[in-house]
Amino acid sequence: MRSVKERQLSGGDLLLVGFTLFSMFFGAGNLIFPPNVAAQAGTMTWPAMAGLAISAVGLPVLGVVAVARAGGLDVLGRRVHPLFARVFTIVAYLAIGPCLAIPRTATTSFEMAVPPFVGEGAPIGLYQLIYSLLFFAAALWIALRPEKLTDRLGKILCPILVALIVITFVGCLLNPLEGYGNPTGDYITHPVVKGFLEGYQTMDTIAALAFGIVIAVNIRARGIETPSAIVKGTVRAGGIAGIMLLAIYCMLAHIGALSGGAIPGPADGAEALTNIVGLLFGRIGNILLAGIFLIACFNVCVGLISSCGEYFYSICPKLSYRGWAVLFAVVSMIISNAGLTQIIAVSAPVLGAIYPVAIVLIALSFFQRWLEGKRLVYPVAVLLTGVFSILYALKGLGLPLSVLNYMPLASVGLGWVIPAAIGILLGLLLSKKKT
Repeated sequence: MRSVKERQLSGGDLLLVGFTLFSMFFGAGNLIFPPNVAAQAGTMTWPAMAGLAISAVGLPVLGVVAVARAGGLDVLGRRVHPLFARVFTIVAYLAIGPCLAIPRTATTSFEMAVPPFVGEGAPIGLYQLIYSLLFFAAALWIALRPEKLTDRLGKILCPILVALIVITFVGCLLNPLEGYGNPTGDYITHPVVKGFLEGYQTMDTIAALAFGIVIAVNIRARGIETPSAIVKGTVRAGGIAGIMLLAIYCMLAHIGALSGGAIPGPADGAEALTNIVGLLFGRIGNILLAGIFLIACFNVCVGLISSCGEYFYSICPKLSYRGWAVLFAVVSMIISNAGLTQIIAVSAPVLGAIYPVAIVLIALSFFQRWLEGKRLVYPVAVLLTGVFSILYALKGLGLPLSVLNYMPLASVGLGWVIPAAIGILLGLLLSKKKT
């Protein structure tokens, strides 16, 4: 009986769970931002991608590990304060859920799957409404069985998605067009930092803090019951997902850099991808790209509806998991019809406010052994980080807070780093005095 209880995931099951986690991560932002970074960075693509890899691969994997080791995002947040744990967790789930990330999956996939195939003067607004209804109905149908995500996403949709991206990448290797272009803007002077900040937009570090619930459900569905085995399986699955993300990002970066070299100045990553597949594959390229965006965005939509439904059901069981899932699908469908530009415009300052707090939480969790008994480190560090990240977000929205420009690292968008470091040191000092 003891050997059964301590059974670990088999190699095949571990790969499937890793594929599932990758599928849940890899959506609209993951497709848009790496090629957009590369199209603007040009010959500085790989330094820029090093920065993006830290924020869009390294931090999400560390987030999965941090939450798995802590026993959940709520537990991690309670190291700051119980009220903070509840508020931050709800804000994080709403940001990656119905308010920003879920609507973006439908809007982005629509932009790539419908307008390129209809003539000018087509009723795009009506098409988008019909598309969003069908998209969210299908996603909800799969999300209503969260324990089946490994079978449906990991086994079927993930391999198809990777294959389509590899086909596009191979096309670029066979025909490199004019090569990489010249770097523009901040990519000329500090490409690594600029790439790091662009990685925020994938939302994966926030998503990593939330996906643990659904991954644990899927690991239990493979017959693993002991908490230690579930944690180990989650951590290993995070590593597999991280390797896959890095490999796909490198492919997309090469594709985007060639696109920027051939047709400089794309409006965004979607346009950069559209430009190059058109040059390489013609009309078939539009079909290929539509398939990539549709599958990637659909996978993430399913994962996010499942994660948000599981969490809100856990804190408010008066409404069933299915009820929460339906609610989030309906709200997301309504918001998605606002359009991609509006959603991205809102997401940037929101992510700028909460991302630094998530980074500090994740970083501190890896030093928990040495922070035991030092109860003020988490609260003071998160307080100072949160105050400055919110102020910078408000400044980005146009509030007259030019005094923040004098903070160290503010010129490269990392003005919250020094306050975070001061908060950690101050928390250590105050904890010593208290003892």
